[in-house]
Amino acid sequence: MSEPVLTISGLNVDYGTGDDAVHALRDIDLTLHRGEVLGLAGESGSGKSTLAYAVTRLLSPPGVITGGEVHYHQRDGEALDLMTLSAPELRAFRWQELSIVFQGAMNSLNPVHTVHSQLTDVLQAHRPEMRRAERTARAEELLKLVGISADRLGAYPHQLSGGMRQRVMIAMALALEPEIVIMDEPTTALDVVMQRQILRQLIKLREELGFSVVFITHDISLLIEFSGRIAIMYGGRIVEEAGASDIYRDPRHPYSDGLLHSFPALHGPRRELSGIPGSPPHLSAMPAGCAFHPRCAKKVGACDTHVPVLAPPDGDGSRSVACWLHQEAPAPAARS
Repeated sequence: MSEPVLTISGLNVDYGTGDDAVHALRDIDLTLHRGEVLGLAGESGSGKSTLAYAVTRLLSPPGVITGGEVHYHQRDGEALDLMTLSAPELRAFRWQELSIVFQGAMNSLNPVHTVHSQLTDVLQAHRPEMRRAERTARAEELLKLVGISADRLGAYPHQLSGGMRQRVMIAMALALEPEIVIMDEPTTALDVVMQRQILRQLIKLREELGFSVVFITHDISLLIEFSGRIAIMYGGRIVEEAGASDIYRDPRHPYSDGLLHSFPALHGPRRELSGIPGSPPHLSAMPAGCAFHPRCAKKVGACDTHVPVLAPPDGDGSRSVACWLHQEAPAPAARS
C-alpha cells in the first residue's frame, strides 16, 4: 500500500445543536492512499455525502463538525490539518490540492455562463498570472482530456447532454491537477452505458495524472469494478472496509452482503436478488446497539445493546468490520 494522502480520524458531524442535534457521522476513521481509488458505498442517508462535505468543509448550516481531525499529507511529508485552515487558506487549498465533483452536473454548472467562462473562472482565481489566451488554451486542453471537442467551449450547459455536462464537471475538477478528487455520485442520473464510459475515462485519467479518488455511490457493483478498496457506511458509521475483491468474494458484515445481493452480478451465472428488508434508520431515532440489527437476520444478543467497533476480524489486518459475528461479544448485563 502506498503512502497516505488523506487521513480522517474520529470525525463527528451533527446537524443542529443541543438536545435536538442529529448525529450524522460518528467516529469516522478512514485513510486514502496516494494514487488509489477508494469507494464509499451505502444507502441514501448513510452519511456518504456528509462525509465528503465535512472533509472539504463545505457543510451548510445547520451542519457542524463536532470532533475529529482531517489531515492532508503533502508530497514533502508535511501534514496539513484541514480543520484548522482559515477561510483564505481553504479557498487556496480547494481545487488546487483537493477538488470535488458534485451530484447533478446540471445543478452544479451555472446555466447562464458558457463552458468557457466556468472552466477559465477557476484558472483566473487560482492562477492570476495566466493570460486570457493561456486560460482558453488550458480550457480546450481540459475538454479534450475528457473526450469533448474544443468547439463546445462556447456552449451553455443546457446545450450539452447529461454525459457531456458530467465530463465538464470532471474537467473543472482536474483544472489545477489536484492530488485528490472526490466524486459524489457523479453518474447517478446517467444511463448504465454512459456511466461505464465516464468511469473508464476517469480511471484512464487517474493512471495518466496520478491523482487519488474518493468515489461515492449507492451502487456497490460500480465500486467492485472500478475501486481498489471499499468502505461501507450505515447509519453514519463505517461498518466494513476491505479490498474490492475481498468485499465481492467474502463480505463479512451482513449489510455488505445485503448490498451485494441487491444488484445483479456483473459476471457469472444469474443469482437471485434478495435485497435488504426494512428501511435505513432515521438519524434522529437511532436504535440502541448496532444500528443495523433491526434489519439483520444474523443478529446476536449483543447487537441489541452494544455498538460494535470497527476492527480486523479474526486477526485479518487487511480489512476491518464492525460486527459482533467477528468479535467477542460482551457478556449480557446481569438482571436485578
